[in-house]
Amino acid sequence: MAKSTHSKSKKRFIAGATCPKCKSMDTLMLYFENNVEKLACVNCDYAESQTDEKVASASKSKAGVIGVFKP
Repeated sequence: MAKSTHSKSKKRFIAGATCPKCKSMDTLMLYFENNVEKLACVNCDYAESQTDEKVASASKSKAGVIGVFKP
């Protein structure tokens, strides 16, 4: 039996979370696909992925650089 080269991402449920579309509780799962964080509901077709805008705003772009290490 040959091993698959496609790796499966680990999916985690978010306890207590409510789906914004169908309002079901405990049906949202969080997972990574191609290094993009994704959120999906197992009860309906709701899906959301973290956009580049959200990533940029969450980064520490305003933090000052103290120094750069060059080996």
